[in-house]
Amino acid sequence: MQPQIQQILNQNGTKTAKIRAMLALGLTKRQIADLLTNGNYGFVQNVYKKMQLEGLQISNLTQIIESASITPAIFNKEFGVEFEAYNVAKSVLKQKLNAVGIACETEDYNHTTRRHWKIVHDGSLTGNSTFELVSPILKGQAGLDEMMKVCRVLEKCGAKVNKSCGTHVHINGANFTLDQWKRIYINYARLEKVIDGFMPESRRGNANTYCKGFQQVMNFETKIKSATNVEEFNRILGNSRYWKVNPQSYSRHKTCEFRQHNGTTDFLKISTWVRFLSNLVDFSAQYEITDKSLNGLKNFNNAETVDFYKYRTLELAA
Repeated sequence: MQPQIQQILNQNGTKTAKIRAMLALGLTKRQIADLLTNGNYGFVQNVYKKMQLEGLQISNLTQIIESASITPAIFNKEFGVEFEAYNVAKSVLKQKLNAVGIACETEDYNHTTRRHWKIVHDGSLTGNSTFELVSPILKGQAGLDEMMKVCRVLEKCGAKVNKSCGTHVHINGANFTLDQWKRIYINYARLEKVIDGFMPESRRGNANTYCKGFQQVMNFETKIKSATNVEEFNRILGNSRYWKVNPQSYSRHKTCEFRQHNGTTDFLKISTWVRFLSNLVDFSAQYEITDKSLNGLKNFNNAETVDFYKYRTLELAA
C-alpha cells in the first residue's frame, strides 16, 4: 500500500475527508469503497458527485489530508427505529432476520417496546405485503451495526418503499430537561425548511398528514416556550402524534420521536439521519438555532454529515 494511502487511513477524521483525499491521489471509487466503506460504493459516489457539483479541484494533497483531522462526536445514545415498507411477507422477513441472528417476532399492532425486533401491521401503508418493522432499544455504534444487518436483510428480501412509507426514529429523552425539550421543538421548527430540502416532496411542509409541519401553528415558539411541562406540547399541537416531532412519544415511551424521514432500507440514509438527530438533541441541551440555512448545520454536525445533506438537497432539487 502506498505510504500516502496509509497516512490517510490513519487519520481520525471523517470518511468524507478521507474519500476526497484518496480521489485526489487517483484511486478509483471501487478501490476507495473497499478500503473505507466496507464496499459501500454509493457512499463514495455521493462524495464524488458532491465534488463535481462544487467544481472542487484538489491540487494540494497535504491540505486535504490535514482537513481530515476533524474527529466526529462519539455516538452512544439509546435509540429506536421503525421501518415501514412492503413487498415482503411477515413470515419470510421474520425467518430471514432470525437466520442472521436478529431476534424477531410477528405481533398484532401494539405500542409496547420489546427486547426483540417486532413485525406488525400498519393500516396507513399501501402496497402488497405491507409491514412495520420496529426495533428494540438500540445503543450507540453497536445499535447502528445491528441496524445495518437489518437493512441488508430488508434489501436482500426485496423490501420496497413508496410515498405511504416513513422511517421513524426515537431518541431516549428520559433525562431531557424541560428547557431542552422546548429547544428541540423550536430548533426543529427553525430548521424545518432546510430539512424539507433534503426530504422528498411527499415529506415536506404539510404534504403528509402523518408528519405535519410546525410552520402552520400560529405563534408556535411562544406557545412552546410558555409550556410548564412536556405533556403540554400535546395540547398545543391538537392532541395528535402526527407531527414531524411527536408530542405524545414522551408520555408513551420516554422518547423523542422524529417522524419526518421518508421510507427507506438504505443504511447510509437512516444512520446519517440518526446521527443528525442525536447532534440536534445535544445542541438543544444549551442552544437555540440562529443560522437557519443549510450551511448552519455545521454548527452542530461534522463535515461528513453536512456534505451528505448538501448533496441530498442538490439531488432532490434537480
